[in-house]
Amino acid sequence: MRRGIPGIRGITATALVAGLALTASGCGGSDGNGTANSGGELSGTVTFWDTSNDAEKATYRKLAEGFQKEHPKVHVQYVNVPFGDANAKFKNAAGGNSGAPDVMRTDVAWVADFANLGYLAPLDGTPALDKTADYLPQAVGSTEFKGKTYAAPQVIDTLALFYNKKLLKDAGVPVPKTFAELKAAAKKIKDKTGATALYLRGDDPYWFLPYLYGEGGNTIDAHSKTVKIDNAAGVKAFAAIKDLVNSKTAITDATDGQENQLTALKDGKVAMAIDGPWDIEGARAGQAFKDKKNLGVAPVPGGSTAQGSPQGGWDLSVYAGSKNLQAAYAFVKYMSSAKVQQETTDKLSLLPTRKSVYQIPAVKQNEMVTFFKPAVDRAVQRPWIAEGNSLFEPIKVQMNKVLTGSATPEQAAKATGAAYRKLLKDYK
Repeated sequence: MRRGIPGIRGITATALVAGLALTASGCGGSDGNGTANSGGELSGTVTFWDTSNDAEKATYRKLAEGFQKEHPKVHVQYVNVPFGDANAKFKNAAGGNSGAPDVMRTDVAWVADFANLGYLAPLDGTPALDKTADYLPQAVGSTEFKGKTYAAPQVIDTLALFYNKKLLKDAGVPVPKTFAELKAAAKKIKDKTGATALYLRGDDPYWFLPYLYGEGGNTIDAHSKTVKIDNAAGVKAFAAIKDLVNSKTAITDATDGQENQLTALKDGKVAMAIDGPWDIEGARAGQAFKDKKNLGVAPVPGGSTAQGSPQGGWDLSVYAGSKNLQAAYAFVKYMSSAKVQQETTDKLSLLPTRKSVYQIPAVKQNEMVTFFKPAVDRAVQRPWIAEGNSLFEPIKVQMNKVLTGSATPEQAAKATGAAYRKLLKDYK
């Protein structure tokens, strides 16, 4: 994912899991310090920080074990790091040159930032980048920074509207195509089913982007170096989220929206929620979706002028200070391979970044891939700049102010734009 900003999107606040020793090895040659041994095999230890959520991490652990079976002379230390902690933990470890992983499952918004700080190893010309022509073009953008490649694309995603088919049927309303239609249906949904129409993620600025795109807006224009969020579209986007809550079309929460939204959807307390493929399995574990077919997925509703959702996903990056670079490169090659991507799709319905995987019959027939692939193809690319992840925090602050009534939409848009110009000093 990202999905969003650290601490908010996609991952529950689980404790850092102690390293699990696994054995593995890759192609090339290393003695554990990045040099070739006499047998041409890799050895030593590769530490892998996996940032997947509770519903996903068992699968990713098994994938690491699969690497072990293929390559028994490298020890892989698997560590599951909560998404909310991972960005700061990696920066602290890499900056202090102590405790950073060899390989990290990195949010797409972090790659340029980490690379700009000098914390990532360039992957160009290494075994980590394998069959690069097979990658979806839109998945490659987040891996590149200043002419070099610093990650391999592993999962791509976007947001969509999850809906409870039974509740909408009982209410006699169609799946809304716009937020205006959703608002118009809210009272009928409440009267007929007792459920609130929508859970609105007020705690995470990533979820603000569909409202911004829906008004024809954007955060910045990286090409012209122009701040965009404080224009009329930005004001309308802040007004849109406020109106949905004030009208009781939506409920929201300023904290722990990830868990609260998923719980409300699973329990049937809300009829709809905007979410991503990383929560498919989590949603289907709930009472409302004992019949898995009851979970519907549709495009994110449009705003007054447009429709759009942000491109997210996960890349695999290598720490520049790794003592076992060759094994780390081999691990990235394995984890981003078509075989492994197919497994994550089969088990988790996550979307591959390799074109060839979409040609596999089982993947073609995957219900969630059928929807999310076209959605990903239409998703809005975010600015892949070093400050890209930092653009979220000002939105988060102003979303909270708007939803609590301490700022008007106009004030929120203006304040966000001012914060951007302080962050991006050469932007107008």
